[in-house]
Amino acid sequence: MQIRDLGELSGPVWLCGGAYSNAHATRALLARAAEAGARVIFTGDAVGYGAEPLAVLEMLAGRVEAIAGNVERQLAAGEGDCGCGFAPGSTCARLSEGWYAHADRLVGRRWRRWMAELPDIATFTHAGRRYAVIHGGVSDISRFLWPCSKEADFRGEIDRLETLIGPIDGVIAGHAGLAFERRIGAVHWINAGAIGLPPHDGRPATRHASLHRGGARFHRLAYDHEAAARAMRAAGLTQGYDLTLQSGLWPSEDILPASLRRKPA
Repeated sequence: MQIRDLGELSGPVWLCGGAYSNAHATRALLARAAEAGARVIFTGDAVGYGAEPLAVLEMLAGRVEAIAGNVERQLAAGEGDCGCGFAPGSTCARLSEGWYAHADRLVGRRWRRWMAELPDIATFTHAGRRYAVIHGGVSDISRFLWPCSKEADFRGEIDRLETLIGPIDGVIAGHAGLAFERRIGAVHWINAGAIGLPPHDGRPATRHASLHRGGARFHRLAYDHEAAARAMRAAGLTQGYDLTLQSGLWPSEDILPASLRRKPA
């Protein structure tokens, strides 16, 4: 378990994850963060569904404080799948084969070394509060924790974190692709959402967050999603996520809990 302490951060802190090889969204996010003078904390999965993994890696390296997502860990280890935690045989698992193979072909040894050196957990303090940054969970990097997950599931991950690093006031996580905040006892659990894919809400804008003393504020990220979709099609990535960038809807809901699935019209 690699743990990196970022020390005390001052000024604006922005939270994001899931760039998913979407260079257009990543560029937009970093430009806005620069305008705001914000430090950017990244929760992993720089590479994913989109067409331009190398462009995204070039933009993120040295400009954000990043931890590893499951995709970084899998690519660094030379594994043959994304390790996303999708159920075997599910639509999500089947669709992941195309985009993971695309990334695996393009990402060379330099970037795999960079991925291998990313920490599993980062810690920092901001405005007198101590935070831990993880991807999915401490028990499993690809664990899905949703807005509707049981409090005990969050509590178990917080307990594991505090065993490793001591008391914390907040957790910043990713992986699930949905931005949300839960209060678990005295600890704020903040999922920063994903900038590379919309959160299955029927709108193309993606999500990121900013950190404040009382918790997080969530923001929409509008960017040139049409150009990002065209780049996917040009790369042959037409398994359905290219349409997601335009429609705001995931091609499958089989990973989602029933309460988060869209109701039939």
